[in-house]
Parts: sequence; structure tokens; C-alpha cells
Amino acid sequence: MSSPAQFRSPESVRDPARTATLHLTGSRQGFCGARAFTHRTLDGWRLDHCTDDALTVVTELAANAVLHALPDMPADDTDVRLRLTLRRSHLVCAVTDPSDEPPVYPHTVDPLLEHGRGLRIVDALAEHWGWTRRFPGGKTVWAMLPTRTHT
Repeated sequence: MSSPAQFRSPESVRDPARTATLHLTGSRQGFCGARAFTHRTLDGWRLDHCTDDALTVVTELAANAVLHALPDMPADDTDVRLRLTLRRSHLVCAVTDPSDEPPVYPHTVDPLLEHGRGLRIVDALAEHWGWTRRFPGGKTVWAMLPTRTHT
């Protein structure tokens, strides 16, 4: 005799899209597009309670990729990708760029500095963050945000 799980209806087997990807440009329109894309994606996944933190993290990761990983390239020639992945209890925000240089977490304690706070902000909002070297070149910087609501 077969188990009941083998007889699920097609509707219960379907899984909505759990990954969304966007190619970014380093222009102001590219950053606005990344924020709009993130907002629409989280709205579709019913993660409104994560939107503010996700928008901040995506903005910081994308800005770091464009400003630090690709400083000498024209804004429209950047090869930067944003990927949002919904896992069981986390939203993963990941930005991939072609630079082999690892992200630099600033060791300054001066809260008035205008630059160098991006990864500190990501660290404060994310449950985990890090980076992965890609083959044949480049890296992905990612942050995991909890998706469960706190009661």
C-alpha cells in the first residue's frame, strides 16, 4: 500500500517561484530598479514585514559592488546581479560582481564617517552575512534575513 503523500493533487505539489534575479547597472536608475524589484518580489512572496530591512540590505550590497568592486568601469557596463532567494525561514539577498577582491568590513568606530558603514548596516540587519568566491572569477556577497514575524 502506498503512502498518502504520493497522491497529492497537482496544486499541492506546485511550488511558487523562490528565486528572483535582476541584472543591475551602476546608475541611479539601476539602484531604483533594484529597490522596486525587491519591493515587488517581497510583495509577491507576502513578506511585507521584511521589506524595509531587505531594501536597505539590497541597496548597501549593490552600492558596495558598484562603488568598490567596479570603480573604473562605466556605470552601464557593470556586470552585477541581484538574486533574492526565499528559503524556509530566511530571505537571502545576494549581489554578484566580477571582482575577486573580498568585501572589507571597516574597523572604524567613528559613527560620523560618511563612508564605510554599509557592511556594518548589513551586519546589524542580517542574521548572517558573508561572501563566496566564484569560479572563474568574481564573488557573491550575501545576507540572510529572518522571515518569521516576531510576536
